[in-house]
Order: sequence, then structure tokens, then C-alpha cells
Amino acid sequence: MNTFGREFRITTFGESHGRAIGVVIDGLPAGLPISPEDVKRELERRMFCHIPALNPRCEPEEFEILSGVKDGYTQGTPLAIVIWNKRVISSYYDELWLKPRPGHADLAYYIKYGVHYDHRGGGRASGRTTAAIVAAGAVAKKLLAHFGIEVAGHITELGGVEIGSEYTFEEVKKCWEKPLPVVDDVAMEKMLEKIREAVVAGDSLGGGVEIHAVGVPPGLGEPHFGKIKAELAAAALSIPSAVAFDWGWGRSLAKMRGSEANDAIVLREGRLALETNKIGGSLGGITLGEPLYFRVWFKPTPSVRKPQRTVDLGNMKPTVLEFRGRYDVSTVPKALVALEAMTAVVLADHLARAGLVRRDKPLS
Repeated sequence: MNTFGREFRITTFGESHGRAIGVVIDGLPAGLPISPEDVKRELERRMFCHIPALNPRCEPEEFEILSGVKDGYTQGTPLAIVIWNKRVISSYYDELWLKPRPGHADLAYYIKYGVHYDHRGGGRASGRTTAAIVAAGAVAKKLLAHFGIEVAGHITELGGVEIGSEYTFEEVKKCWEKPLPVVDDVAMEKMLEKIREAVVAGDSLGGGVEIHAVGVPPGLGEPHFGKIKAELAAAALSIPSAVAFDWGWGRSLAKMRGSEANDAIVLREGRLALETNKIGGSLGGITLGEPLYFRVWFKPTPSVRKPQRTVDLGNMKPTVLEFRGRYDVSTVPKALVALEAMTAVVLADHLARAGLVRRDKPLS
């Protein structure tokens, strides 16, 4: 499926080397202020062109808001955004036809769609398609801001280098002023060195990121099959290259006894609260009014310059593939921006499910 969400829904379309990619957003109320600058700001956050190894294609991200906005405000009708693909070089992929890259969705797409799938640039499976998700996230973030909710993330691990310092939510937001959004400067410099090493080796890197959402009201999420953490996990694992998800303290909690893992319930300024919030802001899949946080890990980019063994599907014989096209040495920084966007989409959807966003009247 290419549609995500129940009340606040996004539908993405397009391939990496097609004419365009884009998104249609449905379920928006009327009266939300939206400008091209809102979308442009989020799209530019995922570019990382100042580190060429992270975005050798460096698309200019030219886009148009085709519908759903009038005089700078949403109309309550579907909002469509199209992002044009400008810097496409498909010739790099001629030698890859019917030679699936190990670790890439090429093989799965061939098994499912046969010769009809678009292999150029990874086609529909390309990380390029996350630009459409980021555009949707720009709109969702504006809606969340109306309710005082903020979403921000940072890189916690890259190329085996992990952050070591403690940090606040404000420091997470501020770290986006650095070359990489990493709160720990020592770790960031080591990550940048790992990127340089991977470029020289013709290889790629994976890593992990963390998302925080603050100002989330209590009561979002449903028992059993609509749990907020389950739907955030589904959103996270829909992003290309995502391989693992950890909620709150995650696996660390599994190693504790219950008396250690449980968050004491306290009163804070007359409101029920958690003393430590090791559980990540929800119990029973329902938000408590505490900050939400979780981590996601992404595998290394499957396209590398090192020789890799595969099968030529044209003659069903083993062959060796050496990729010569452009590729991001690590998809982690771009994936982080897409993960922020999907988090905002999930929260916007649950605001609508809870009746806090109404489609039958404009925002006040």
C-alpha cells in the first residue's frame, strides 16, 4: 500500500528517476496556515549537500503545492505536493538491469513485479521517495505546532560510533546547526571520519537515530491494535533501510527486574506524571502527557563500489556486480528527517482520531 493513516492520511507516489515524486494529504482541517517556505525548510533539512558523500545527487528540491491551499491556509480538501526530479542520470543503472544488488529491494521487486519494476535509482524503493514523506511531515508538523507539540530527532550512532554525552530536548533541536545533527561533538567528529573512510573504501555505513516528541497530550492511542508505539513502529519501519526499533529504554528494560524498570507515579504541579519516564511516555499503548521517545536503526546503503556476488536474472547464472553510480555513503541523516516526518504524521492522525482535530469546522 502507498497510503498511511486512518483519519489524517498520506498517499505517496513516484519513482527515483521518474518525472516526479509527491504526496497527497487528506484529513486536514481548514484554516491551517501553510506556505511554500514551510515545505522548503523541511526538504532542505534532508539535503546534506555540504557533505557530498551523503548526497551526491543533491537534488534542488523544486516543488509545487498543487491543491488544498487558498490564500495561505488549508481549505480542508486534499493537499497535493509534487517534487520534480531534476538531476537524474539513469545510464548508471543500465548494467544493473536484471542484476539485483545484494541488500537492495531489487530482488524483491523483481520477484513481485517481474520485468515491469523500475530499477533506475532504486525506483519506488529508493530513499529518494522519502522526500515526499518529508513534505507531508512539514504539513503535519504545522498541525502539531497548533497544539503545542514538537518533534525533533538526532543521530545516536553512525558507522559504529555512538554518542556518549547526556542531553536535553533543546540540545537535540540545536544540534541541527552542526554539520551532522549529533549532540556529542566528539562523537560527531569520529562519525565524519568514518564517512571519509567509507568513501575511500567504496563502502557504506549504517547507524541509529532517536526521536523525541514533546507536548503530546494524554489519551492518544487505542488498546491492542491502535497502540501509539505500535503505529510509530509501523511508520518507522516503513522507511527504507530501517531494521530495528526500540521504545523508551527498550531492551535495557528487558534486563531489569520490575522494581527497577517501573516508573514511579508522582504528582507534578498537580498533574499525574512519571518520575523517570523509562517507558517512553505511554502505557498500554496510550500517551500519558509525558515526552515520547524511541530509537530506530538503519542498515548500510546496499549500493557500494566493492564487488558483490549476485545472479544475472536474464540467464540465471552467477555474476559479480560492481556499482558505478552515485550513492549515499549513509542514508541515516536523510532517514532521520523522514522519521521525524512519519512521527508527525502518526501524531496528527491520532489527534484526529481523538477528536482534537475536526474536519467539520476550521481551526480556531
